[in-house]
Amino acid sequence: MDLERRNEELEELYLLEGCFPEAEKLKQDTRWLSQWNHYIQCDGSPDPSIAPEINTFISLWKEETNETLEDVIAKSKLVLNLIEKLRLLLLQMPSYGLEDKTIKQYQGSILELQELLHLKFNTATEILLRQASTLVDLDSGNMEKVIQDENVTLYVWANLKKNPRYRSVRFSETQIGFEIPRILATSNVAVRLLHTHYDHVTPLRPVSTSLQGRTATVTDFVQDKVKNVEAEISKELQEEYKPLECESVSLREEGTAVEEGDTAVQMSSVQEESKATKCELEMKLLSETVLAAQLLLIENANDKPSFFGDNEVDLCQFTALGGVYHLDIFELPPQCKPMKGWMIVEILKEGLQKYIYPPESTEDFETENAFPPIEVTLEVQENVIFFEDPMVARWDAEGEQWQTDGISNVSYKSEERLITFSLETFGPVTLIQDAHINMPFQSWELRPLDVNKVLLTVTTVFTEIEIQIKEDLCMLASIKLDNKKHSPVLEGRWMTPICFILALKETGLNIFPTRHSHFYVVINNKDPLVELKAYRQLALLSSAFAFGWSKWNVVCGSNKVIVQLREHLTEEEPVPDPDWTLLMFNGDRAQRLNINENSETFSEALKEETEFHSNLYHMVKDFASKDAMERIRSSRCQFIDSVCHMLLSTRLLSYS
Repeated sequence: MDLERRNEELEELYLLEGCFPEAEKLKQDTRWLSQWNHYIQCDGSPDPSIAPEINTFISLWKEETNETLEDVIAKSKLVLNLIEKLRLLLLQMPSYGLEDKTIKQYQGSILELQELLHLKFNTATEILLRQASTLVDLDSGNMEKVIQDENVTLYVWANLKKNPRYRSVRFSETQIGFEIPRILATSNVAVRLLHTHYDHVTPLRPVSTSLQGRTATVTDFVQDKVKNVEAEISKELQEEYKPLECESVSLREEGTAVEEGDTAVQMSSVQEESKATKCELEMKLLSETVLAAQLLLIENANDKPSFFGDNEVDLCQFTALGGVYHLDIFELPPQCKPMKGWMIVEILKEGLQKYIYPPESTEDFETENAFPPIEVTLEVQENVIFFEDPMVARWDAEGEQWQTDGISNVSYKSEERLITFSLETFGPVTLIQDAHINMPFQSWELRPLDVNKVLLTVTTVFTEIEIQIKEDLCMLASIKLDNKKHSPVLEGRWMTPICFILALKETGLNIFPTRHSHFYVVINNKDPLVELKAYRQLALLSSAFAFGWSKWNVVCGSNKVIVQLREHLTEEEPVPDPDWTLLMFNGDRAQRLNINENSETFSEALKEETEFHSNLYHMVKDFASKDAMERIRSSRCQFIDSVCHMLLSTRLLSYS
């Protein structure tokens, strides 16, 4: 391939890839528009990104007292929405646009809201337990309260009867509950199970310092360049204006009239030209910045996270699913008493107190086994998928980590979605699953459905996931599971790529590697720059061409990628044995291979009557139909960016 043609191809490719900075500008506009819409709504809710507003909201809520559980649950919807907005701001804001103080502000607000929400639940529980004697169940003589909501499920049991034979606590004729020991059956205690369908216990993941440093460098570089251009424009305007002034004075001295309009036209022309130059430079710098940010998405960490205890849960390897079950034993507060038409209640200054089980000292008790582990039965959240029996982890408040010790006799009934285990001490527990259970992938396919609409199919050992991508939105089209029930809560819901990825992860459908995943999965690691270029160019072609997994991608080396390709312009289902072409790309050269997927041996030989090209776009241009090329050129930048983001997030070329 001659140098002149290569340069021409790369120039054209650069123009086509201008869709990525253009999409970034549109996302920035969307974020500004969202802020403006919130401002003009005037609905009373704070903007969580503005520190004074969110701090005022927190302060005012702290002052509110005597809120019932129903009141707190109703208010929690707004609080959870504010937390989610802050989470998305940290994820959606480009890394070069985030400053350290902004990250600390957002994460600080998230932690404050989480802590205050849990404190409100404790206060409301105390108010409920003061009235336990008025809510007694006539059959058992104890109090039982169940509240179910979309975000929380609350079970409260108060031991008013203190019957030593009443050892089995089951809520509302369900199997959810506890098998309590004799010491608790005769104590003045209450047991609460607060199942939050969200996780406010696991620590927030800090933004990596190395990423901050690199993105800060890019930001400074952009700002310096723009300032230089502005200075050049100012200087250029001054130089252009001076001759025009001198010429105007000279002509007037000679008696020649010069219209002011001519001068204004020339000045306007200079300004427009300078403005265009500045915009062109800004887009070029934004393009480089977006490229650097995309590269960070597929960069592997150099060091494996180190952990100190054998029982500590490695949160890079495992993920908590289904929210958190807060298991607490409280000392029953003084009960309210009716007196002459009034209700008299003693309010303890120290508030609701936890009952320590087992106590720090057991010397006063006769038998050694007076405090056996408590058997707990929990219901697994309906919209969460476990591909293997879930593991149980408890929260260690001192070490601020999830631990697997102190838990025994775990059994899981997948049909009933019930998990039973014995717990030595009460506290928050969660269910965990290997985050990489669906990796590496067995195969994948990216198939166009229409202009600006594709279907991405990822096949793993346990499932087949189909994802539709349209414009700047993604949707779970279908999940195929063997002998497993699942709630179709996500199917049919269009979301932005980042929200979609979060939603899939939270349901257990994690097909998105992290920068540490290569320590836990045997992968076909590819050179990051080659991989990035391939994803960007596959996204460019995705409106007109179908791409698929190739077995030869494993054997071609880390600095090359191989995929199957065919033109696909209809919405029809793919034929059983399509005529695929194999293409190989190393970041700088693309070619069609002479072998096919069924060949016995691998060869890099060029397909007959074809030639090398500098990129995938110009390679397919040799044999693509006119309609296919028209589709590619008419694809919207937001669609191409969304497809590219999904490819970067799944890393199909390295994890298949």
